[in-house]
Amino acid sequence: MGCGTKEPKITQLCLAAIQRLMSHEVVSEAAAGNIINMLWQLMENGLEELKLLQTVLVLLTTNTVVHDEVLSKAIVLCFRLHFTKDNITNNTAAATVRQVVTVVFERMVAEDERFKGIVEHPPPVQGNTNRRSVSTLRPSAKDAYMLFQDLCQLVNADAPYWLVGMTEMTRTFGLELLESVLNDFPGVFLQHQEFSFLLKERVCPLVIKLFSPNIKFRQGSSCSASPAPVEKPYFPICMRLLRVVSVLIKHFYTLLVTECEIFLSLLVKFLDGEKPQWLRAVAVESVHRLCVQPHLLRSFCQSYDMKQHSTKVFRDIVNALGSFIQSLFIIPNAGNSTALSAPAGSGAQGAAQGGPGTGGISGNLTAQAAFEYRGTWIPLMTVSVQGSAKATYLEMLDKVEPPSIPEGYAMSVAFSALLDLVRGITSMIERELAVEEEAAAEFRETHPNQSWQPQPGEHEQDGQVHLVWEEMVSACWCGLLAALSLLLDASTDETATENILKAELTMASLCGRLGLVTPRDAFITAICKASLPPHYALTVLSSNAAHFSSKAYSIQGQTVQIISPSSESHQQVVAVGQPLTSQPQGTVVLTAKNIQCMRTLLNLAHCHGAVLGTSWQLVLATLQHLVWILGLKPGMGGALKPGRAVEGPSTVLTTAVMTDLPVISNILSRLFESSQYLDDVSLHHLINALCSLSLEAMEMASGNNKEPSLFAVAKLLETGLVNMDRIEILWRPLTGHLLEVCQHPNSRMREWGAEALTALIKASLAYKHDPPLAQNQRLQLLLLNPLKELSNVLHADIRQKQLESVLQILQSQGDSLGPGWPLVLGVIGAIRNDQGESLIRTAFQCLQLVVTDFLPTMPCTCLQIVVDVAGSFGLQNQELNISLTSIGLLWNISDYFFQRGEAIIQELEREEEALQKQAQEKGETLNRPFHPAPPFDCLWLCLYAKLGEMCVDPRPAVRKSAGQTLFSTIAAHGTLLQQPTWHIVVWKVLFPLLNCVRKSSTTADKEKIESGGGNILIHHSRDTAEKQWAETWVLTLAGVARIFNTRRYLLQQLGDFFEAWEVLLNHIQSASLSKNNEVSLAALKSFQEILQIVTPVRDSDRAVDAFAAMGVPPVLIDPLSASGPGRPLVRSDSLVERLTRYNGAELQAPPPGEESALEDAALWWSAWNTWYRTGTDSTRPPSGPTEKFSFIPSQPFLTALIQIFPALYQHIKANFSMEDLKKLGVILHGAVSVPISSDASPFILPSYTEAVLTSLQEAVLTALDVLQKAICVGPENLQVMYPAIFEQLLLFVEFSCKPPQYGRMETKHVANAKYNQIQLFAPAEWVALNYVPFAERSLEVVVDLYHKTACHKAVINEKVLQNIIKTLRMPLGLKYSCPSESTWKLAVSSLLKVLSIGLPVARQHASSGKFDTMWPELANAFQDFLFTKSTPPDNLSIQEFQKNEAVDVEVVQLISTEILPFANFIPKDFVGQIMTMLNRGSIHSQSPSFTEAEIDVRMREEFSKVCFETLLQFSFSNKVSTPQEGYISRMALSVLLKRSQDVLRRYVEDERLSGRCPLPRQQVTEIIFVLKAISTLMDSLKKTQPENVDGNTWAQVIALYPTLVECVTCSSSEVSSALKEALGPFKDFMQPPVSRVQNGES
Repeated sequence: MGCGTKEPKITQLCLAAIQRLMSHEVVSEAAAGNIINMLWQLMENGLEELKLLQTVLVLLTTNTVVHDEVLSKAIVLCFRLHFTKDNITNNTAAATVRQVVTVVFERMVAEDERFKGIVEHPPPVQGNTNRRSVSTLRPSAKDAYMLFQDLCQLVNADAPYWLVGMTEMTRTFGLELLESVLNDFPGVFLQHQEFSFLLKERVCPLVIKLFSPNIKFRQGSSCSASPAPVEKPYFPICMRLLRVVSVLIKHFYTLLVTECEIFLSLLVKFLDGEKPQWLRAVAVESVHRLCVQPHLLRSFCQSYDMKQHSTKVFRDIVNALGSFIQSLFIIPNAGNSTALSAPAGSGAQGAAQGGPGTGGISGNLTAQAAFEYRGTWIPLMTVSVQGSAKATYLEMLDKVEPPSIPEGYAMSVAFSALLDLVRGITSMIERELAVEEEAAAEFRETHPNQSWQPQPGEHEQDGQVHLVWEEMVSACWCGLLAALSLLLDASTDETATENILKAELTMASLCGRLGLVTPRDAFITAICKASLPPHYALTVLSSNAAHFSSKAYSIQGQTVQIISPSSESHQQVVAVGQPLTSQPQGTVVLTAKNIQCMRTLLNLAHCHGAVLGTSWQLVLATLQHLVWILGLKPGMGGALKPGRAVEGPSTVLTTAVMTDLPVISNILSRLFESSQYLDDVSLHHLINALCSLSLEAMEMASGNNKEPSLFAVAKLLETGLVNMDRIEILWRPLTGHLLEVCQHPNSRMREWGAEALTALIKASLAYKHDPPLAQNQRLQLLLLNPLKELSNVLHADIRQKQLESVLQILQSQGDSLGPGWPLVLGVIGAIRNDQGESLIRTAFQCLQLVVTDFLPTMPCTCLQIVVDVAGSFGLQNQELNISLTSIGLLWNISDYFFQRGEAIIQELEREEEALQKQAQEKGETLNRPFHPAPPFDCLWLCLYAKLGEMCVDPRPAVRKSAGQTLFSTIAAHGTLLQQPTWHIVVWKVLFPLLNCVRKSSTTADKEKIESGGGNILIHHSRDTAEKQWAETWVLTLAGVARIFNTRRYLLQQLGDFFEAWEVLLNHIQSASLSKNNEVSLAALKSFQEILQIVTPVRDSDRAVDAFAAMGVPPVLIDPLSASGPGRPLVRSDSLVERLTRYNGAELQAPPPGEESALEDAALWWSAWNTWYRTGTDSTRPPSGPTEKFSFIPSQPFLTALIQIFPALYQHIKANFSMEDLKKLGVILHGAVSVPISSDASPFILPSYTEAVLTSLQEAVLTALDVLQKAICVGPENLQVMYPAIFEQLLLFVEFSCKPPQYGRMETKHVANAKYNQIQLFAPAEWVALNYVPFAERSLEVVVDLYHKTACHKAVINEKVLQNIIKTLRMPLGLKYSCPSESTWKLAVSSLLKVLSIGLPVARQHASSGKFDTMWPELANAFQDFLFTKSTPPDNLSIQEFQKNEAVDVEVVQLISTEILPFANFIPKDFVGQIMTMLNRGSIHSQSPSFTEAEIDVRMREEFSKVCFETLLQFSFSNKVSTPQEGYISRMALSVLLKRSQDVLRRYVEDERLSGRCPLPRQQVTEIIFVLKAISTLMDSLKKTQPENVDGNTWAQVIALYPTLVECVTCSSSEVSSALKEALGPFKDFMQPPVSRVQNGES
């Protein structure tokens, strides 16, 4: 009532009172209606508008009594007040309307709360769902429904149904109200179908309708041209519509799927470049609002993108953002960009020229954060806190005109939207992934052996969830990448760059986790490209980018091209370096942004390595190039350190980046260290990527000598080192690749490959694996294998590295190598001759270390490899000293075998059993060298075989050393071998060795070697290969012979000893016949050595001593196969067993029984045959005319050969036959006949003047001596050989006068010739020396022997005496013509001796007629000697002559004592011949050759006298038994007397004629001789029995007297005195004639 007064004051009071009442809730429903009506009136009258509004508000908020029409009236009232002229009222009314609308809806919410518990049964929906019925709604709900429905009507400019009385209404206000209701009470619309229906049927069509002018609008038609009515509400409505749309999408997306699709598509269209700036700005803000709601975005993706035939809304939104950002750069609107002052294209140079002074930033760039691209510069503002979309323009509800939009705003919003989008999506998906992974981990713990599947029901779409994620990423990545790459390129602000990079990084990581390879690689590529200088040619990236940029993404007809980075970004340059390319190019620059990107890249690799997979390739390739440009070089363990490149000067680093470098290199290292946390698959990806990177680097480095990029190799090393605990899974790819690197032609690359590989191997061996390597053989072999593979690399530096690492491994892990030994030894032994000395030296150091320190720790099965390896060092020809030292090592190894024998045997036998078992299971035979022998013996055999190989090395020093070692080892340790093994030693080691050496020696070069490498002089005895080989042959043969000698008994146990013996003899023979004196002589020495063995008396005693020293009881020792302690006594000899049984422990050698004697005989005869063949071949004179070079055996050789015979003969004498003797004779004769070369002769004989025997001649005589001694003590039947021996000796005796011929060789015979007679300049001269002493010695032997054997039947039967005499005839006959005067003297004395023995024998056997032929021979001998044809030399002194005469006298005396007294046993002819001879001797005949002038004639007066005396003695001897003999002597006497008569007469005449001249001396001598003879005759007659003298003789004697008397007149006093003597005795015959008558009668 008070209000009805319309009095302002009263009205105010009343309204206040009513409000007070209402606040105390004392108003009924009716009262409320009244109050409203009253207020309406006031309103119509325009009174107290503000108080009215206040009252309405109080009324509606304090209670719920107002409903239906009352409520609607109240609302209308407020609306009406909103449209008054008064601004304050308007605004207050607007606020009240908003609050009232809110209250209406709040009531509904409250009502719903009250009825929450009651279940409603809504009536069945009638056919048409588009119902307008509100009957089912409760009161408050009904109000709300009616209100909302009318709001829609009003906005649509239709009449309201419920709000009766509305006069006017603006769309903007209506839209705001709609928006606030939708935003504040989404629950109402979602819970009540009626309201949902309103949304679908009213709101959405309304929005779409209102949008239409904006859609149709094109920027092409300028603002002014548009009709005014359309233009006016443009911005406010559009902006509010977008707000409504945002709310609809946000809250009712699930109800309005289709409608939202339309809204979103419209939104995308608004971003179009042709739309007005403000529209695009508002649209971008709306999009940003969507972007901060990842779950909403996911729903879009599920509802549209994943459905067939549906718009790809989500993708379009992202792409639209992308193209929006691009359009901002590409279509710069006027006033919206600042042109840069730097001319286009001067990009990097301009920046670089900014120089250090400006920090590299061009002057006109402000420090404000901005994007700058191809001349477009867009500042960047802070638009909202990250993760919330605070819009600027969507909030400008009071603006009617479109606002002007600051430059860069849209860009900033779009940028934020992008970042929020990425952040939202990734964090949402990663959260869910984490949950899923946790579930998986739990499941694995509880069910370890099942694989995990996501449980259904965890998500709305359970199994679909992954697909949704993948689809979201697939839909958005292209657009994101395009936009982010562009922004990254354009960004000039470090923070913006950081954000962009972070977005790219998170996307990459997310794609990786979802297994989306292409997008992952694309994002990574983008980061990689940004890290490198612009336009940097990197194949990995360009090829990858190619298949992105070839796709252009079409967004509703508009093409989005992924823009390639511009090169003009004006950035601070921090580094200038060399690009890593195969062709040298200019320098490239790195900017601060590049470095920032690089750090992101490192970050990516570090934190998300596990999901990188194949894109490791991209990441690492990029890092490699950056590292290269920055000049980081690998150091120890593969870590990269800043280092100067070889091309140094071109790398320029600013101080800014210098401080970063250590950090970067640190992160790089950490990156690879963190590979230990990757799972196996990722680790493999990393390794593969590094390998292919390295392959590229290798290709690049192979063409030229440029410094190679070692990044990949260094990092492979680093990765390997940190993943030692699971090294097994990456070892093969890792080492396989590094091995390839090691073969690279570029030395730096190779060196690093080897460094990496060896470092890995060393580290892996040192690492404490679990289980330890010792128990994990397979792993150990795996780890060592690459070391072995390195041996195949031909580069010396690599092998050097390999061997050095072997040395280190030996020093550090040598004790634990175990099964790895064969590999390590293989590496040490993999030496070849084409490798340098230093390599071989290093390898050898390793071997020495092994031999000195590690033999006991390695498995015994490796010992054989050690032997082989040592052998190969012996055979290499680079370094002689190593070869020699390695032979020493073999000796040490053999010592080791010897000392550790038992342990080695046990281990080897265990191993052997295992192998045998394996072989049997496989059904194969066990195959190892020297198989049947036991394994320990095989070890020895391998050692021997190796040494054997070295014995035929081309280098003499090696051969010598190896030979000595081989034979020493066999000698020292041969006892360890089992008996059957000796068989192999002989047949498989020694004989093949002999064959090789023989072959090499016979084919060796005879060229002179000037010097032995360097300045070593070579002795002339070794200056040809042939001579050097000769030494080897000598050594080898001697060694083998020694073994046969010392191990004879052992070898004889072997079945085929005889064959072996034959082979050995054959070798000895061929060596003996070698043309090399050294070899042939040595061969004979060996021959002697093996012959000096008496029937085996073993060195068992020695063996027993040796073992006793070792503390082994003698019982264990088997002397025959003395094979080492602990061996089973395997014996083949039953006899020994028997003996052992009887004698207990005293082992005795079996007495050589019949068998062994026979066997021995065979051996000796085989030796005799060899000797014979050797002798025959070596002494056979050359047949044809001799060439200069025909070979003539040396004296020492022949001597040695002959010296062998006595020893040999001892063994074969039992069956030595005449045949053999003849053979021997031939050889002896041959040997003696061999001449000496003229230059050797002074060494064989001291001087020519002394008559000495050569040792050869001594030997020959010794041989014969041995024979004759043997015959002497031997049985009868041997004596038939005497004559043969005599024959042989007599042959030698002949040499004194007739030296033997050697073939047709011309030889100078030197008896006592002086040295200067030999021409030293005729090398073909051969000298036959010294036969005289030899013949004389032989003669002495003959005499001696005859002395002993004269009475032997054979000697008598074979007419030995006759032969002796016959032989002596020659020197006797020659007498003074003999080459040496001693000869005939000796011959005479020998003859006398022989005759003194032989004649009695001959007389004894006179009757048998066996000596008949001897007598004439003897007569001739006397004849030849006493009346020689040779003349004495002129210089013969009187004394000498007298001595010689005395010899002649001796002969005559022999005749007078030994022959003539026994004339009756002697053939008459012979006696006659003797008489004639005596007669001739007694008449001193003068030889006709004397000239008258030679005064000094020596008459053999003494001789004649003796002859005459003998003659007379026998003439008158009363012993003359037969008249015939007497007759002979009488006859001789009458001849003599007659002769005297003649001489005297001639003398008298001559004297008379000569007058005063004296007669020639010889005639005087002759007459004196005759006179002496006459006086001798007179003496004899006086002594003789008168009856023995023939009357005739007397007559002749007396007849001489007158002649004598005539001589008295001679003038010579000598003659006179002789005459006196002759005449004197006649007085005895001057007697009265009576006796004569008596005599005559008698």
